[in-house]
Amino acid sequence: MTTVLIEELEPTSADAGVPAHYGDPMREQRTLDTAVGLVDRSNREVLAVPGEERASWLHTLTTQHLSDLRAGQGTELLVLSPHGHVEQHALVAEDGTTAWLDTEPGAGAGLLRYLEMMRFFTRVEPRDASAETAVLSLVGPQAVAAAREHLGVQLAEPRIFEVPGPKFAAGAVPAAPTALYDVRPFGSGALARRVPLGVDLLVPRSSLAEVLALLADVPKAGLWAYEAVRVAHRVPRLGWETDHRTIPSEASLVAPAVHLDKGCYRGQETIARVHHLGKPPRRLVLLHLDGIATDQPPAQGTPVTLDGRAVGFVGTAVRHHELGMIALAVLKRNVADDAALLVGESAAAIDIS
Repeated sequence: MTTVLIEELEPTSADAGVPAHYGDPMREQRTLDTAVGLVDRSNREVLAVPGEERASWLHTLTTQHLSDLRAGQGTELLVLSPHGHVEQHALVAEDGTTAWLDTEPGAGAGLLRYLEMMRFFTRVEPRDASAETAVLSLVGPQAVAAAREHLGVQLAEPRIFEVPGPKFAAGAVPAAPTALYDVRPFGSGALARRVPLGVDLLVPRSSLAEVLALLADVPKAGLWAYEAVRVAHRVPRLGWETDHRTIPSEASLVAPAVHLDKGCYRGQETIARVHHLGKPPRRLVLLHLDGIATDQPPAQGTPVTLDGRAVGFVGTAVRHHELGMIALAVLKRNVADDAALLVGESAAAIDIS
């Protein structure tokens, strides 16, 4: 019998409690890039929002067009501050009776607190469902085929509408979520949601053993491999590529999570002003790092400097199996694409591909 090393992330990590790798992080990355792997993301926090007015209620509170959200649909949403800064980001799966919102570890309590504060007399009952629901992810180009073969669900490709220009005509943005993700039930109360990196599975924890048995033939991959794929695909993460003053257009969150032609919501004025009248002061970029002396990627928040002055910060840095050390970073917009940047003592170049 072969013994597989499972290394969990440090207890102090925001991702504590899930496997970092299963003995070979680089092989796991290649599996996610070329085939399909199963990633344990059960540290994500899940909220359940049942109630007959849930769609219209979430529509008024968030950046997404949700008033007509139907069973079998998923999307992404943001909650903004009054000044338009990103406070919450969640993915949604609607099953016909409940809207399921999953978000980053540590973010669920803040999102639930806001939703409860805004209930008033609306017929909704938001609750923390993290103890009852876990998130797993099938990641890679064969994820849909694996979901069909092992779980019996057929999922359509995700649709993310292009962000229109600042002078778009009325009706140019459809009256629907700007990201439409196919959602299908399977097993005992579980949901499969097609997303850009693969298929997310929202599984009752009481059914985890059953679902894992169905997926026993799918190779497992740790969160290190998942994060490397996420960074290479320039997918931002709340709390990593965002800070207290991030607006959605700085973190490439407008296309999947913001509807530009819907009714009022908190922070809408900033969204409209930036989109129609100007450009955001910062932008999300992929950096290639060179000359790092250790295998340890720079920490989240490490300053990015140009000519001795700080021009941004590192969000997530990883060692990629093909690209080497790379990082998502948020930089001032006026930093040129060919600027000679430093991350700590290491040179960095912006990837404009």
